[in-house]
Amino acid sequence: MTDAAIASRLGHEHVADIVEFLNGKTAEEATGVVSHMPLKWAVEVLDQPQFHDACEVIEALPQEKAVGILEGMSADRAADVLRWIEEPAKGRLRDALSPEAQVAIDHLLTYPEGTAGALMTTEFVSVPSNWTVQQTLDHIREVERSRETVYAIYVLSPGTRRLVNTVSLRRLISGNPGDSILSVANPYTPITVPPNLPQEEVARTISKYDFLAVPVVDTTGHVLGIVTVDDVIDAMIEEQTEDVQRMGGMEAIDEPYLEISFKEMIKKRAGWLCILFISEMFTASAMQFFSDELEKAIVLALFIPLVMSSGGNSGSQATSLIIRALALHQVRLRDWWRVALRELPTGITLGTILGVIGIIRIVVWQQTGLFDYGEYWKLLAVTIGAALIGIVTFGSLAGSLMPFLLKRLGFDPASASAPFIATLVDVTGIVIYFSVAWLFLHGTIL
Repeated sequence: MTDAAIASRLGHEHVADIVEFLNGKTAEEATGVVSHMPLKWAVEVLDQPQFHDACEVIEALPQEKAVGILEGMSADRAADVLRWIEEPAKGRLRDALSPEAQVAIDHLLTYPEGTAGALMTTEFVSVPSNWTVQQTLDHIREVERSRETVYAIYVLSPGTRRLVNTVSLRRLISGNPGDSILSVANPYTPITVPPNLPQEEVARTISKYDFLAVPVVDTTGHVLGIVTVDDVIDAMIEEQTEDVQRMGGMEAIDEPYLEISFKEMIKKRAGWLCILFISEMFTASAMQFFSDELEKAIVLALFIPLVMSSGGNSGSQATSLIIRALALHQVRLRDWWRVALRELPTGITLGTILGVIGIIRIVVWQQTGLFDYGEYWKLLAVTIGAALIGIVTFGSLAGSLMPFLLKRLGFDPASASAPFIATLVDVTGIVIYFSVAWLFLHGTIL
């Protein structure tokens, strides 16, 4: 089927289905299909953040059509696309845009990625505060097609054009046509965000006030743009994906899994694996330090995987809980001591539960003849139980405090990946295990 035929068939599909279809094609194939779409369809498709190859398609299309699509797209999406197109193609496309589009896109590109300014769109509906409800409704009918959304109307001072108040679309259509626009405005001071606010804080504001959009206002009170809830959701999904990948012990990947090249996959994963492998060498060094004890009581080696994995698992649990709590502002940096006081008894209790299970396991195996742990099996059981309490408690404390340390040093707390915590607890777990073993078994099998 030709590209023109495919484009014609896709014209009857929902835009989300069209994007999903094109994402299954190569950038070259997607470009061929988009090139045969009417301009209105192409704008709608490339305006979707879920479309992976937007930059490649825009760069490969004939300049006239590419410029037409960019000017038809929402300003924030067009800025995102141009941000990742390299020169000289980027400059050529920008220069071909209308002066209004250039100003809007250039303005958005000045804000750092991941901030309210980078997320916002400059296409919103605003009216003077001396207008009536009817004038506002008439204005919306005139400009609706050129605005990304009409979730709310932003009421500005006629003279200074500073934000006075906001009016929800629902309150607007329920107002009397002849009444002042301010008569249907919100009864509270407008909720706004500054342009440099991190996108996580923007998302928290939208969630707290149950907004569909929030205005971005500068220090002089002028509206720079609005951040819509759909843009926030897209940004947070991307951010959470990166955090999950970091917690898994690898660099963040921007592309879908099946589209990542073999070279890129190795590049993203090898570095962290090498760091973790080198870290695990300290575990081997710790075990070598206790090699004499292992020679005297080889039975201790049987339980090394058991006690080490328990500490790593408890540390990973604590890390996951604290990273989420920090992200949701349920805890702050100053709360580290409160977290430590909470995790200490938690770790002791969890360690005790695992210790009891470990002791029961040794007793059952010894009494049923499944394995003979020797003359001092009872002391061995107590050793395993006590070691589990110590290692799980340390794992819980280390796992809960590591995100605080990384955040204090300016790193992303998600970098406290589960493998990293597990490696840390492995090294210290060996020391704790053999120290407890020497304490309980010295003079017997040691």
